[in-house]
Amino acid sequence: MRRKATFAWLTVVVVVAGLIVGGGAWLLNSVRGAFVPSLAVGCTATVGESSYWLAVDQSENAALISGLAIQRGMPARAASIALATALQESKLRNIDYGDLDSVGLFQQRPSQDWGTVAQIMDPVYSANAFYDVLAQVPDYVNLPINDAAQIVQRSGFPHAYAQHEPLSRAFASALTGQTPQGLNCTLPPAAAGSHPETVIATAQVALGQLPMHAGESNTVVIDAGDAFGWMAAHWALANAQSLGIVQIDYEGLRWNRAATQDGENLGWQPTDAAGTGIVTLTLAPPAVA
Repeated sequence: MRRKATFAWLTVVVVVAGLIVGGGAWLLNSVRGAFVPSLAVGCTATVGESSYWLAVDQSENAALISGLAIQRGMPARAASIALATALQESKLRNIDYGDLDSVGLFQQRPSQDWGTVAQIMDPVYSANAFYDVLAQVPDYVNLPINDAAQIVQRSGFPHAYAQHEPLSRAFASALTGQTPQGLNCTLPPAAAGSHPETVIATAQVALGQLPMHAGESNTVVIDAGDAFGWMAAHWALANAQSLGIVQIDYEGLRWNRAATQDGENLGWQPTDAAGTGIVTLTLAPPAVA
């Protein structure tokens, strides 16, 4: 009887062990099959050997601020100063609160004659208000970024802007078109694309009246010329998330939203697409009403 009991017990142990091993192997294979590296969503500006990161919403605001500087005929240095200021004041987010009555990207105060709350909460208005004052600062282009920002803002923390200079210069350089291929964004799959007319209207706010039109197969074509090509391409990339842009072609290079590896976008890759000065944006299909 004891031998039979021992044999039965060993049989149970073997069966259970087999189930555990088999189940473990099944679970491991299932996890392997289902595992997809998470995407490092955000945008990176690279200048030389240095790279700097911003979240998608911050990058959109940075692109608007930078585009408005060029639209006004101001140099990329002005955009660097503005970005450093907005990073310190609001972390480049259009917030409706702040110290005392400060609001918006630049934490401007209605009580200090920056405008009404509604006006300041408009990023286009607030950025232009900042540039209006900056343009009156003598020789601001040659001032340290921190000092130029402080003259405009009159902050209680007069040396705080300097810490944002490297990031601000990198993003300003990319977003004003000074650094070709300087911006890359990793984004989740697009849920839906905007209509071409919406993309054109949004682009014209930041980029001015560059020639644009709706192309074939749900595309938008921007005739940016040599001077503004990379500015337009990088603006589109910074806004690809909100506008549902899935591909950008410029000067034989392509950014493809789906081209990722190890959780990051591959960036601008060579393609046979041609067109000097022509930026082509491909949109995801619009949402079905």
